[in-house]
Amino acid sequence: MLNFFLADARDGLGPFLDGFPATRGWTPVTLGFIAMIGGILGMVATPLFGAMVDASRHKRLLIIVPVVLVNAGALWTLVSPDNLSVFGGQSATAIVGAIIGPALMGLTLGLVGEKKFPGQVASNEFWNHAGNVVSMAGTFGAILMFGEIGVVVLMLITAVASIVAVLAIDPDEIDNDVARGLVPERDNDNGPSGFAVLFDNKGLIFLAVTLLIFHFGNAPITRLVAQNFSVQLGTPFRTTAITIGVAQLAMIVAALAAPMLIRRFGLASVFIIALAALPIRGAIAGTLTSFVSIFPVQILDGVGAGLIGIATPIAAERILSGTGRFNVGLAAVMTVQGIGASLSNAVAGWLTQIGGYALAYWVHGGVAVLALLLFLATRTSIAPDSPRS
Repeated sequence: MLNFFLADARDGLGPFLDGFPATRGWTPVTLGFIAMIGGILGMVATPLFGAMVDASRHKRLLIIVPVVLVNAGALWTLVSPDNLSVFGGQSATAIVGAIIGPALMGLTLGLVGEKKFPGQVASNEFWNHAGNVVSMAGTFGAILMFGEIGVVVLMLITAVASIVAVLAIDPDEIDNDVARGLVPERDNDNGPSGFAVLFDNKGLIFLAVTLLIFHFGNAPITRLVAQNFSVQLGTPFRTTAITIGVAQLAMIVAALAAPMLIRRFGLASVFIIALAALPIRGAIAGTLTSFVSIFPVQILDGVGAGLIGIATPIAAERILSGTGRFNVGLAAVMTVQGIGASLSNAVAGWLTQIGGYALAYWVHGGVAVLALLLFLATRTSIAPDSPRS
């Protein structure tokens, strides 16, 4: 249940931090710049926190503290949506993602072990997306009945529930050696530390670059869709709830299908499906202008981003098995993909300003073709069929 409640608690106002300010006069360029700065802060923090997760024997605390901080920042943004609070809210969300992502993966690996890890990652993603769907539906209803105060109440409920769920995990059941990628049945090498784990491993380099390109293309599209229709319809919370909700429902289906796809066709097949979904998504978003286009665009987001979210930690665990540097290695990959996501926000804002939303959709969807081509050329290094021996 931790992933269910954490779906909302780890983001605070995150999904609404585009539609809400956009209706207060914030431009796509300004919001893109703020998102870029927040992404850079998270990017810098990610490898540091990955190393912290590898070393820490208090992984539950690495989830609790960020949840408290990000929800405090979200409340600040809602109460006073000025320059400082919007920037602070975006920055807090980015930094929290940098902490919670590796901490949750390390906690998962330490609880279930290497063999059960792929299935548990898919299960985690299922409950995470289910939590997002319930959160979006709850936000939609709360706004209709209570206004913006309903968002505040929902944030507080999910934050408290997440903390309770974390505390319910018995720390004695967490194998901290396994959590960092050591394998008891094999001789283990401490391996390189910090960014050296990325630079010294060809498979991890290819994975990181592929994800950098993918997230450069994918990251801004949902934000732009939410901004565009929020301004057109004047309903930022309801519009964003529908936009995010559709994608999350598709991600639930992706999470259910992923274990079967991996078992039957291999991990590489999941990457190919995910990477191919984005160019199609950009083409549809750039061609259709009515509100109904949200549905195919966000369903494809669910397929692409949903499968990538499952495949990435599984690939990293297989590549780094036995090194004792799983969390810092995964964090390094997340940092590199964060570079793509962060840069894309400023580029997307600029493209929207000079050519409208359609131009941004076409460009970012088209970039994703490069990610697919790179993966096809390096697939055996990125997605091994089993952990490295």
